Amino acid sequence: MLIDLHAHTLPISWDSSLTPDEMIDLSKKAGLDGICFTEHDAFWDHAECARLTQEHDFLVLPGIEVNTYSGHMLAFGLTKSRYGMHLIEQLTEMVEAEGGVMIAAHPYRRYMPWRELSDGDFERALAKAAENPAYAHCVALETAHGRAHPQQNAFSERLRETLGMRSTGGSDAHQSSHVGRCATRFERRIETLADLIQELRAGRFEGVDLREAGGVV
Repeated sequence: MLIDLHAHTLPISWDSSLTPDEMIDLSKKAGLDGICFTEHDAFWDHAECARLTQEHDFLVLPGIEVNTYSGHMLAFGLTKSRYGMHLIEQLTEMVEAEGGVMIAAHPYRRYMPWRELSDGDFERALAKAAENPAYAHCVALETAHGRAHPQQNAFSERLRETLGMRSTGGSDAHQSSHVGRCATRFERRIETLADLIQELRAGRFEGVDLREAGGVV
């Protein structure tokens, strides 16, 4: 199954231009099997996701993108906001208490400047990123990021290799042109949030850049 683990919709994410229905329709046309709505520091109602799944005959699962001092984290299984979520240690305790998991979103973003890097710059940034203690609390790094350029995703992939972690992919879609660029390929069928969490824990997945695989650009 191909599932986009990272997407944003109106009106919950103010910086998105797509409604949930539009995001789902575009994802279906892109050949995906499911999508996770991971709004910025805001939660989706599980019953509403179930309604959208049934209405569109397309898997829709809830998540959240949490802005922490250690970077942005995609959390699955977390159900409510509490004070201290911006601190990775407290966020980890909250996620684990609810039986959830976390993925580090676009890990290149805190360490790579917005320009092409020389070999020396790249290695120094990589070494600094590898020291981030937050990654020890994550089941994977998002190495196939739909809004990144190739060198940025290459940085995330090198970081993943350095840390010996698994990879995920997500479009981080905020507009129609972002949809279908990247996703996560799961080995087993997923029908519920519990299935997703189980497969993420088991490591039966990999991030894929569908632009490289001949998918939607």
